[in-house]
Amino acid sequence: MKKWLGYVFGAGLLLIVMSGCSSTETNKGNEEKINVTTTIGQIGDIVENIGKDHVQVDSLMGPGIDPHLYKASQGDINKLSNADIIFYNGLHLEGKMGEIFAKMKGEKPTYPVAEAIPEEKLLITQGSSKAVDPHVWFDIDLWKYAVLEVRDGLIEYDPDHKEDYEKNAEEYLEELTKLQEEAQSKLNEIPEESRVLVTAHDAFQYFGQAYGMEVKGLQGLSTDSEYGLRDVQNLVNVLADQNIKAVFIESSISERSINAVVEGARKKGHEVEIGGELFSDAMGEKGSPEGTYIGMYQHNIETIVEALK
Repeated sequence: MKKWLGYVFGAGLLLIVMSGCSSTETNKGNEEKINVTTTIGQIGDIVENIGKDHVQVDSLMGPGIDPHLYKASQGDINKLSNADIIFYNGLHLEGKMGEIFAKMKGEKPTYPVAEAIPEEKLLITQGSSKAVDPHVWFDIDLWKYAVLEVRDGLIEYDPDHKEDYEKNAEEYLEELTKLQEEAQSKLNEIPEESRVLVTAHDAFQYFGQAYGMEVKGLQGLSTDSEYGLRDVQNLVNVLADQNIKAVFIESSISERSINAVVEGARKKGHEVEIGGELFSDAMGEKGSPEGTYIGMYQHNIETIVEALK
């Protein structure tokens, strides 16, 4: 009887231990993730790289979406309302959503990541408008400020995983530094006289400043701005005078404007071709190399170098 009772006790103890382990593993597997909503995919990519298993990220603006003209749907409002944290670019990139973010700031942590960049490092347009250029992600040195802002925001909300966020951010920053060095090396292959980047709208000034390229955009900083025959003709003159052979379309903007420039140059006797498609305000499809910030950046570099070198 004693021996039998011993077996029963031992089996019961084993079941209790196994049950405890199973419960612990289940709880660990079901750890509640932080619900993060971002606007553009570039910011969503930062959050995924720093938050990793601790976050669930939902970016409102997918491939081919122009943030300058974007209007939030009721579904977007619901996502923002249900989010634990919101990260957006700021600097008026998401111009039509400004009032929404102002409201959300009173309800939950809401971070305009590009506004963490020191003001003296931002580019200001010439003329009476004096608008701030919001396309800061094309200068990797500046984009690192956004990475640190996301890191600090996640730590403030979830201090229990502070070490994870710091480690992940450090690794991601190292990847960005490597990307920057590779980009400069490849762009150096372009002859100096050919380092002119012509695009549909003025989204690449930070890129030009970072790598010593002249940048020309048909439209202004925002695709909301209109362009006319005079703008097309001025750009055609630049192409002909500087013997520029390639211009670029953008994934989030209609080809119509650049096609008008190509046709105008042809009428003037200067042949110019479409050098390829660049990602400007939006990244590529989720799951593709261009669906990440690093992959998008590499695609742009390779496309520009191949067309201009």
